[in-house]
Amino acid sequence: MFGFAAGKNLNLNLNLNVNTTTTTTTTTTAIAAANFINQPSSSSSSPRSIFSTGRHTVSVSFGTRRIGSMRASIQQPLSISDQSIMPPSPINPPSHPTYDLQAVIKLALAEDAGDIGDVTCMATVPTDMEVEAHFLAKEDGVIAGISLADMIFNQVDSSLKVEWFQKDGDHVHKGMLFGKVSGKAHKIVVAERVVLNFMQRMSGIATLTKAMANAAYPACILETRKTAPGLRLVDKWAVLIGGGHNHRMGLFDMVMIKDNHISVAGSVTDAIKSVDTYLKQNNIQMGVEIETRTLEEVKEVLNYASQGKTSLTRIMLDNMVVPLGNGDVDISMLKEAVELINGSFETEASGNVTLETVHKIGQSGVTYISSGALTHSVKALDISLKIDMELALRVGIRTMRA
Repeated sequence: MFGFAAGKNLNLNLNLNVNTTTTTTTTTTAIAAANFINQPSSSSSSPRSIFSTGRHTVSVSFGTRRIGSMRASIQQPLSISDQSIMPPSPINPPSHPTYDLQAVIKLALAEDAGDIGDVTCMATVPTDMEVEAHFLAKEDGVIAGISLADMIFNQVDSSLKVEWFQKDGDHVHKGMLFGKVSGKAHKIVVAERVVLNFMQRMSGIATLTKAMANAAYPACILETRKTAPGLRLVDKWAVLIGGGHNHRMGLFDMVMIKDNHISVAGSVTDAIKSVDTYLKQNNIQMGVEIETRTLEEVKEVLNYASQGKTSLTRIMLDNMVVPLGNGDVDISMLKEAVELINGSFETEASGNVTLETVHKIGQSGVTYISSGALTHSVKALDISLKIDMELALRVGIRTMRA
């Protein structure tokens, strides 16, 4: 049902942490645990994304923790107090009038549980055993999916205590502990794979987006609709977390006149004219973009716009970045198109956009650069969720189960 890891996967594994020694100083602060609730739109209101919040405690650890042969560092400010810390503002998911994120989580859990549930846990894990599991970054990247992980854990078992040392959009490095969850072992293991499947994909998207956004500056980086089926909102949320901007969410929130529309309409001019007429007749106001593939089409758009009022807001300059044999790209056609438009409309470069080419494209003067690779070719970030076996053994001894 879900394509959690298109391309290479971000490996998130469950391992055991035995004989952990810790030197820490702990500071706690209350932050809001966000639960996304989608409110369907009505005729009198626009779609909304609402977070209902509950209070939970975050424990920030200072110093280092050794796990087996791996050294994990948690770096935090030297001095902070409960009173001086403000909870970080969450990066909210984009709006969608019909997308139910809680239902997506429920479906992901259901496809894992099947008709009888986790038979391995039922056979091997006592229902009353409590443990603590730590999130560990195993490579450098941008973490994403923390707010979504809170929602998943809450749906599995609202009594689970989830604490984070980083927030969505933060950089993590190899060996960093960035969160933990404690409570019933059975419930943690049931939630583990679904949490990690979402986080691995979202973190991979956010990591690539951050790199692309930095390289594209001063242009803004956009994703496309080339997302995993059923995960449109999740993928686009990860782009926001990584510092990118969202393109249209779907077919409903922006008019985008592409090559096939132009072919059916008869010409660039006829296509824009039809859109202008439709929007006016139906009293609709929304962004309008048209795809152009040649400088002649750009000139035709500009000529039409010069003759009267139009709803057009953006011109896509498609495949005007020409690849060269040495791996470089020629952006002279793209620059000429941008100069012709001369700020009359937003511009968007599309085609032959890679991490290697995006910086040069960004210097052309375009407003936006769109890349389908942000979501259709994501490489997941390597993260692990490790159970603290020391605590599990203490609970087992106390209940005479170990």
